[in-house]
Amino acid sequence: MDEKALPGRLPERDRPWVMRTYAGHSSAAATNALFRRNLAKGQTGLSVAFDLPTQTGYDPDHELAAGEVGRVGVPVAHLGDMRALFDGIPLADMNTSMTINAPAMWLLALYGTVGAEQGAELSRCAGTTQNDIIKEYLSRGTHIFPPAASLRLTADVVAYTLREMPRWNPVNICSYHLQEAGATPVQEVGFALSTAVAVLDAVRDSGQVPAERMGDVVQRISFFVNAGVRFVEEIAKMRAFGTLWDEITRERYGVQNPKQRRFRYGVQVNSLGLTEAQPENNIQRIVLEMLGVTLSRDARARAVQLPAWNEALGLPRPWDQQWSLRMQQVLAYESDLLEYPDLFEGSHVMTALVDEIVAGARVELEKVLEMGGVVAAVETGYLKSALVASLAERRRRMESGADVVVGVNRFTETEPSPLTAAGAESVEQVDPAVEAAATASVREWRAGRDDAAVDAALARLRADAATTTNLMPATLECVRAGVTTGEWAGALRQVFGEYRAPTGLTGAAGSGGDPGLAAVRARVVATARELGSGRLRLLVGKPGLDGHSNGAEQIAVRARDAGFEVVYQGIRLTAGQIVAAAVEEDVDLVGLSVLSGSHLAAVPAVLDGLRAAGRPDLPVVVGGIIPAGDAQQLRAAGVARVFTPKDFALTGIIDELVTVVREANGLR
Repeated sequence: MDEKALPGRLPERDRPWVMRTYAGHSSAAATNALFRRNLAKGQTGLSVAFDLPTQTGYDPDHELAAGEVGRVGVPVAHLGDMRALFDGIPLADMNTSMTINAPAMWLLALYGTVGAEQGAELSRCAGTTQNDIIKEYLSRGTHIFPPAASLRLTADVVAYTLREMPRWNPVNICSYHLQEAGATPVQEVGFALSTAVAVLDAVRDSGQVPAERMGDVVQRISFFVNAGVRFVEEIAKMRAFGTLWDEITRERYGVQNPKQRRFRYGVQVNSLGLTEAQPENNIQRIVLEMLGVTLSRDARARAVQLPAWNEALGLPRPWDQQWSLRMQQVLAYESDLLEYPDLFEGSHVMTALVDEIVAGARVELEKVLEMGGVVAAVETGYLKSALVASLAERRRRMESGADVVVGVNRFTETEPSPLTAAGAESVEQVDPAVEAAATASVREWRAGRDDAAVDAALARLRADAATTTNLMPATLECVRAGVTTGEWAGALRQVFGEYRAPTGLTGAAGSGGDPGLAAVRARVVATARELGSGRLRLLVGKPGLDGHSNGAEQIAVRARDAGFEVVYQGIRLTAGQIVAAAVEEDVDLVGLSVLSGSHLAAVPAVLDGLRAAGRPDLPVVVGGIIPAGDAQQLRAAGVARVFTPKDFALTGIIDELVTVVREANGLR
């Protein structure tokens, strides 16, 4: 029998999705070399990771950038850096995704200018700017401006690309980070679609796009989703997304062409679900998560990027990224997955699960719209509080053992892993000299440009920002004049101001029925009594530009449940601000959370500040993705405890914090 004639097979195989790895570190030149290697191995698209100073609109020589340059992505401070990043890579022939949000307009202008210098027609350039600012207020924390001003920038980018770059996806609505922040499938779909509605409403209401072209806008809106290990549920979630997106774009925006209403999405499977304990288990987690967004042909991702097995340990090496790319290639080219129509069509189980998620997400969407839309839901703290509460419940289930995480809360017996036998060598190391080189480079760039042209370009940008003028032309002028990332963002900060998002801690409680919490609460009360104070006070601090605050928030919630008075001022603080808060609030303990890899710079700066303020006795603990060697350095510098992702039991961590306070005060 002819194998190709088997019942249910497609006449032709479905085309493979775009295969990416999320990459960028150290410098533009080093990242360019990494891109070239990955493309030579069969990667079919680029996904650019920018470092935190670039994402938050700072140059490498800014105080807040200390320790962050080149850590979690590539630093791009000006046009010269963007030229080096794409040197020898023809942008007209490449699908390029850029994970950039608050300064998305700026990076797109840099990209377009380099493309034009290469001789590319902008109308041919394909790719994506993530450009979803709402989830930054809720999860990643790389926002700069207030929500309304940020949505104005997004709408301007959408209108510009509609005219000049019709193959470009100007915004990539991200439910990925919502899931990492605690969202259930229902919340993930409902909250993400609320954001999409806000973007489309902003574009429609800006007057820059004729009503008859809203279908063209809709078909260029893409989504970026998370895929967890519960892959059956993930398949249903993606089908639910498609159902609701079709409904919203047809009924709210009058888009009649079904092709324009198609739900288009790319995916990164769940990085925060990867474990430091028994990290070899992350391989099967990644594969199962990939199945959740590829098995269903009718809801299949059109672009996939996979994390590496060791992302819970540190920055992946090129070999680790290659391993993740090969997983995609084996599924797409060796298996028969792409030869069949949708495997779940007509499934009663799948239909019921999809209907359940659709119904719940519709309720969440309507609730947000009744509040006045997603901006109001951000500003009131509703969305953040809902996510903090959901994540607290997820943590409770894991700590109680109701949700099993292999190697973490069950099946913890293990043989030594040969993958990590080399210690810190099992992850990529960023040379500390990278930051000094980037600082020198940006200063040299500033010294070599026409200051009058820079001043004029920035003046135009500020003037246009004070009106409703589309800001893309002024931004392009800034690029050509040699303006830096920090200067562009700084000019808009002067007009729009900066925004500190709600922390979401109000009313959140995560202890549930934890039987150990009562004993810890008793220790907190007893220690406060022995110290002669009303309550123990904990300062939770996020130094530098690291905006991943989920862990810090959960520690704050559990510490408060245990009886601590918690001082938490949110993300993006200087060492000086943290020290000032510790002294003014007269806290008993400082807890620092650093997930960006900048701990060896950020933590000593706080310790030095406490000594200078006359409080060398105040104990400091640190949590984050910290290799064993770095943890030893931190302890030698004076840190009382170092916690890493393997320390998953929050109540146990809080108990240890009480011990630290007692030790620091000479209590038995």
